[in-house]
Amino acid sequence: MMRLEYPALDELAVARLAQSLACTAPATGLFFLEGGLGAGKTTFARAFLRALGVQGTVRSPTYTLIEPYDLTAEFIGRRVLHLDLYRLADPEELDDLGLRDEYEQALILIEWPERGAGELPVPDVTLSLTPETGSALSAAQARRVRLTAHTPKGTQWLRGCQIARAACRTLGIGAKI
Repeated sequence: MMRLEYPALDELAVARLAQSLACTAPATGLFFLEGGLGAGKTTFARAFLRALGVQGTVRSPTYTLIEPYDLTAEFIGRRVLHLDLYRLADPEELDDLGLRDEYEQALILIEWPERGAGELPVPDVTLSLTPETGSALSAAQARRVRLTAHTPKGTQWLRGCQIARAACRTLGIGAKI
């Protein structure tokens, strides 16, 4: 299992991390986003989707549970599903969303995955966002970000992200983390 940890990231740095992960993402996979209310899960997902070329409004799936995105440009033919399971009353409700058919066909981002416990497969990567105390930024601004790979695909994904971020730093592009 591979783990990356970034303390005291502001919103811009979290968005840049999301962009790096998006640009190195596999065509299919399962990505969990964990954190309390207001932790920045949807903000992360928006930056991730924008980096994949999603145009127009990127809606939070809080009420719809799922928002599908068929990608264009250099990511043409790829599909991303963004789910928010906060309002799920029972994990068995996931069957009604038809996800079983999507696991091998789409990249799936899931906020509040604990609401689907027992019904979701093991994710490739889990992102945990928690408020960071004791940093120069306020706890409302700073986030500790932990990325954990749970599968070989997830490990490859995080390694690719590390390489991309290192190259950007070397070239003077993006945030320094």
